[in-house]
Amino acid sequence: MKTRSQLSALFPLSLLGAALVCAPALGFSQQSTPSQDSGAKKDLKDAGHDSKTAAKDTGHAVKKGTTKTYDATKKGTEKAAGKTKEGTEKAYHATAHGTRKVVTKTKDTTKGAMKGAKEGSKDPQK
Repeated sequence: MKTRSQLSALFPLSLLGAALVCAPALGFSQQSTPSQDSGAKKDLKDAGHDSKTAAKDTGHAVKKGTTKTYDATKKGTEKAAGKTKEGTEKAYHATAHGTRKVVTKTKDTTKGAMKGAKEGSKDPQK
């Protein structure tokens, strides 16, 4: 019986020893404490929010620049179109005036030539 009581006395000690040996291994396999983990998670979240804000700011700046460029181009195009129209009208009026002047001179010259031909035919000696 003595052997049996010795085994009974050693059994709880062996369980305690096994528990002490295995406890550190279990502790290492668990996740780190929430306070350590939340710092890294918070940093990542903050970085994500900062990136999102920067992307929005960049998008707004690009939109503003594009709108400004569009408006300036539109204004320049309208101004150029107006100048072109004005120049075309001036050229048209100058051409029309020049054409009328040439027609008038041609008419006068033709009348003069006809008059001279008539007079020359009446009096061939002149």
